[in-house]
Amino acid sequence: MVNQVLAHIGNTPFELIAYAADKGILTEAYSPIAHGALLGHDAVSAIAERYGVSVPQLSIRYTLELGLLPLPKTANPAHMKDNAGVDFAISDADMATLRAQRVNDYGEANMFPVYGGKL
Repeated sequence: MVNQVLAHIGNTPFELIAYAADKGILTEAYSPIAHGALLGHDAVSAIAERYGVSVPQLSIRYTLELGLLPLPKTANPAHMKDNAGVDFAISDADMATLRAQRVNDYGEANMFPVYGGKL
């Protein structure tokens, strides 16, 4: 069984993920790049740079390290190839930093209820 939820650096529903795991439910993280909002996030960009990866790669790896199934969206073949380059590990210290980040502004996507907090 799979539960698809919005989960990314800056908005990770840890209690829901733990509950699902306890019940044997895999959590699928849709929009692991926060609908693009993480692309301009300074702290996330700095960590990605330290690992020599893109912000999308770091974001996808973050969800994988949490035991989630990432579901990045792109129609661009170059982005698809880049998104697959997640053969690295994020240190415990950097995971703690990423877990502490907050994303409250999804830019133009704020008009969508899931991003605008109107659900």
